[in-house]
Amino acid sequence: MCALGLNLLLTIVETIAGLLAGSLALVADAVHNLSDCGSFIIAIIARRIGRWPSDELRTFGYRRAEIIGALINLTILTVISIFLIYEAVARFFDPQPVRGWIVVGAAAVALAVNLVTTTMLYAVSRHNLNVRAAYLHNLGDSFSSFGVIVAGVAILLFGIVWIDSVVTLLVAALILWQSFPDIRRSIHILMEGAPADVETAALLAEMHAVAGVAEVHHLHLWELDEHHRALEAHIVVESDQLDRWTVIKQELKQLLGERFDVRHSTLEFETRDETACQPCPPGRGRSC
Repeated sequence: MCALGLNLLLTIVETIAGLLAGSLALVADAVHNLSDCGSFIIAIIARRIGRWPSDELRTFGYRRAEIIGALINLTILTVISIFLIYEAVARFFDPQPVRGWIVVGAAAVALAVNLVTTTMLYAVSRHNLNVRAAYLHNLGDSFSSFGVIVAGVAILLFGIVWIDSVVTLLVAALILWQSFPDIRRSIHILMEGAPADVETAALLAEMHAVAGVAEVHHLHLWELDEHHRALEAHIVVESDQLDRWTVIKQELKQLLGERFDVRHSTLEFETRDETACQPCPPGRGRSC
């Protein structure tokens, strides 16, 4: 909440200063700070919803609320960056006068505030995609504010007005470069993709290597959120191994937990002569 209050105040100060100075980079920084305020609100709401317990409608709980919040924030950040690139390119063809001292003063204040909020968010952002999205907003702002200071100094010393647009382009490009990996990660989780560090073929091979397992099919592996994985599969055992099925199950669950960090697994056991389980469609293999 402190970070939210600081960014709201900073947005107002930078907007007024940017309009007075005629600096696109400073206005861009203010707009970016405004998006930070929205990102904080979304992150806070998503984090609280994500802690709700499971119920009859959401049997897995509400963990993915934070992933949705992260995707919303990152998408907003991307749209803003693309808009700033457009405005910066337009300024090359229609240069505007810029008052350097106002730019440097406002950007220096902004840099100090952004460094404080970035530091506040850093520790949690390492383990939470939702908070990381808000952290990236502030990290981008820190670079933006520093770039605006550089632009203001260049304008004061050398009268290079176009440096304002160059800084805007560099900051927007940096933000996009930082955002895309987390956008892909968020979408991958929401699409129930397998964990990036797990090769399905290797997982299947190790499950098959457990004594008593004749075949594994209908395997589904996905992430509930960044820290929770789930798996379901059909395990075929030979008829003479049926009396060991509980032992086989425990060995499989231990394997999945220790080797692949899968703590939630649902295993259905069957024999080769069962007809209730339909084979996978052609081309789908064992992980259909």
